[in-house]
Amino acid sequence: MSDLDSGTTLEQERLERIDQGDHERYSHYVKKNKIVDSAVMGDPVIALCGKAWVPNRDPGNFPVCPKCKEIYETFKGD
Repeated sequence: MSDLDSGTTLEQERLERIDQGDHERYSHYVKKNKIVDSAVMGDPVIALCGKAWVPNRDPGNFPVCPKCKEIYETFKGD
């Protein structure tokens, strides 16, 4: 059985692609229910800016993502 048949390699590659990027430099805006789902299921979330990752750090320790903030502000109508 090859790695492709077992799915192990594909899953690892998918997670590596999701985990790369600036998500560790910024806190992102995500719907609260999606964060809860991610905590329970381990699935990645998608921020307003399009960043996908599995949250595992305290967002209060990081500045807000400028793209997420800009998009959020358009929803608020300010």
